[in-house]
Amino acid sequence: MNNLQNDERYYRLTSFYAAGFLFAKGMELVNIDRSNPKRSQFVFRDTPEREHWMQNFNYGREDSPEVMVDVRKFVMAIKMLKEKLYQDRF
Repeated sequence: MNNLQNDERYYRLTSFYAAGFLFAKGMELVNIDRSNPKRSQFVFRDTPEREHWMQNFNYGREDSPEVMVDVRKFVMAIKMLKEKLYQDRF
């Protein structure tokens, strides 16, 4: 899926917990790019809300409602990301 590299319809990031946050917020994970063996990239279909969510994830106040996610969704997101990250690795 290298054709996703410069496609503006997709958002790429390497932060595992930020990816979990975006997934818990409802963004669609399209791919995990493992071309760099030391650092995988999570590829999401970009949305207009993504910039706002990332701004809040990185700089929002601790008790801000924009940063809050349902813990069950976050745990499910982490499990799913780990499953996909390590799929076909061994």
